[in-house]
Amino acid sequence: MKSFALIAALALAASPALALDLTTDTQLGTSSEEIRTSLKDLGYDVRKIEDEDGKIEAYVVKDGKMAEIYVDPKTGKVSKIEME
Repeated sequence: MKSFALIAALALAASPALALDLTTDTQLGTSSEEIRTSLKDLGYDVRKIEDEDGKIEAYVVKDGKMAEIYVDPKTGKVSKIEME
């Protein structure tokens, strides 16, 4: 049981900084332009934004870490974050 706790603690410590900036409660906007502006204001380099499967998907880089941010265009909230 101690080894599981140690592994969990190490995994949390190694979590990328992006996860701290954005959560599923983060409101970015309902259009590609609003999302791009919000992400840039948060310090992200926005590489590409596209509509995919009913979501707006933004490819971003921050502090050398890449991620895909999925935004619900109806609510403007982040629905998913995938780290690369």
